[in-house]
Amino acid sequence: MADVPASRLDARLDAAGIAGVVGVAGTVVAGSVAAGAVGERRPSVVGVRRPRVQLWPVVGGVVAVLGTIVVGVCIGPARLPLLGVAKELLGMQSGLGSSAGIVWQLRLPRVILALLVGGVLSMAGGAYQGAFRNQLADPYLLGVASGAGLGATLAIVSSAGPGVVPVAAFIGAILAVSVTYVLGSNDTLRAPSTLILAGVAVSSLFTAMQTFVAQRHANDIRQIYSWILGRLSTSGWSQVLTMLPYAIVSSIVLIAMSRRLDVLAVGDVEAQSLGLSPARTRFVIVVAASLATAAAVSVSGLIVFVGIIVPHAVRLIGGSSYRTILPLSFLYGGVFLALADLVARTLMSPAEIPIGVVTAFLGGPFFLYILRSQRRS
Repeated sequence: MADVPASRLDARLDAAGIAGVVGVAGTVVAGSVAAGAVGERRPSVVGVRRPRVQLWPVVGGVVAVLGTIVVGVCIGPARLPLLGVAKELLGMQSGLGSSAGIVWQLRLPRVILALLVGGVLSMAGGAYQGAFRNQLADPYLLGVASGAGLGATLAIVSSAGPGVVPVAAFIGAILAVSVTYVLGSNDTLRAPSTLILAGVAVSSLFTAMQTFVAQRHANDIRQIYSWILGRLSTSGWSQVLTMLPYAIVSSIVLIAMSRRLDVLAVGDVEAQSLGLSPARTRFVIVVAASLATAAAVSVSGLIVFVGIIVPHAVRLIGGSSYRTILPLSFLYGGVFLALADLVARTLMSPAEIPIGVVTAFLGGPFFLYILRSQRRS
């Protein structure tokens, strides 16, 4: 069925109550999406009111972001007073003296970069889970990060400028997710696990290619492997400014598509009957989420499991409507990664643990818990 204008589509969604069915606890379900899928259900669309968006998770997320910024700036090899840092960030007389340079040129850019990277990875993970109706989907399992990693590696070994790395990473991400989608699309609706298997295969292929390229360029191998393990080391604001446009554009698109993600949750047939094109919607979401992932990977390397941990945690506090999952994932994902980075740079000080190792330690057991829970259901 052809698309209808956005105003008519919104009117139909409001009339049917579609946007609310995913976020209402106790909604009547109409059967599981697929055998072998992750246990998501098809809600009934009749007589269900749109849920009210709860404000306390949003307020809590904003407070957590502000608190993380202050704490992240205070803690480091040279401890800074909490009150002095707070005054400095507010533009007041802080008395920090020469330590003010540490705040503005070293620690604050790193904390802001962690907030951006964690936010977009979490939002991308939530968007992929909604687009493919599979709670195990995230940028890394679908091969997007490996494709972005290959593109960034090629840019590094070719001595391209820093502005080329995000572009190369984006091209690699789009290529990887396209191959994954083609390989797993034949049976995606009936067995979403096929998509995950395709993503694992594509990820292995692109990782092998990345390793081959790295070994062929021994002079750059240290920089490449430091990037692969994940790092947020930064001096100044250049990396933040490099990533910021990509993060803003992708976040705006994904949040704008959040209601359509709620519609996709009830099934492609029902969504199409409301005038929504599932294929076109998924295409826009995948492109935006891939852009977010590519931007994050290009400046931070491969930081795993953020796109799985945070969206699942957000569902527990904000409900299952993507109108709340995506914004909250951005807030709490940034907080999660900033705190993980704080652990990475202080646990073995003055040495620094790669942040990808920290998130893997946290995300590995969490991923196994999700698998076990879904197997029970």
